[in-house]
Amino acid sequence: MVTATAQFLYSPDHCKILHLVRHGQGMHNVAAEKSVEALLSPKLFDAPISTLGWQQVANLRKHVFASGMLKRIELVITSPQSRAMQTAVGVFGCESHTYEYGLDTCTPPVMAANDHRNATPALNCPPILAFEKCRDRMGVRPSDKRRSVSEYQSLFPTIDFSLMECEEDDLWNPDVRESLEEISARMVEFMQWLWTRPEKEIVIVSHGVVLQHLLYVLEIDTHPSVKIQLTERFGNCELRSVVVVNKSMMDSDSSATSFCG
Repeated sequence: MVTATAQFLYSPDHCKILHLVRHGQGMHNVAAEKSVEALLSPKLFDAPISTLGWQQVANLRKHVFASGMLKRIELVITSPQSRAMQTAVGVFGCESHTYEYGLDTCTPPVMAANDHRNATPALNCPPILAFEKCRDRMGVRPSDKRRSVSEYQSLFPTIDFSLMECEEDDLWNPDVRESLEEISARMVEFMQWLWTRPEKEIVIVSHGVVLQHLLYVLEIDTHPSVKIQLTERFGNCELRSVVVVNKSMMDSDSSATSFCG
């Protein structure tokens, strides 16, 4: 319904279709089910996907392929954290992988280009771009700290890290947790950047709280009950698709942050 409305009321030049995906279940999600305090454990540094998370990735991949969505997607933007990049490559990449983890394993799998156990090389897969604005809520919890760009490049050779400005994680603070207001401000900046991209149909693989605040900063033009449902917390590996209209491109008096979801 939203897609049809956007097609008739707005020029395609003013619209983007965004497919929002939360990463598959991470090892930190498993730990948090037992105790939130467990999220402070250094063993959860850059928490990877769990065994259940990989099954969720496989299920979403099947849906994406069966629906024909993969043929329309022009770009995948992912958080530069292992669980998000594992999800991005596992769902939208040209190769699918299955890995099992123990609770004491925090190292992400090597998704090397020469690993063809489940490769489907004939597919035209969209480029995958890592972008710092899409990362999880920063600070205090080791699970939300990222690795160096060099290490990620060896682990995820099919992902483009050219937009990563710092080799090490200079944004994560061991003593201060990023506020929700700061996340919202980050999402406004992200949307402003997104409108500079030429692609019209884009996947964003990120984290629950980040995706939720991305929807908050959009002026969601729909029935209140639908709006409430749309902005609920994402489940692991959940996908939600929205059409976003940049009103500032149609009305010079509109704010540069006036986005209609």
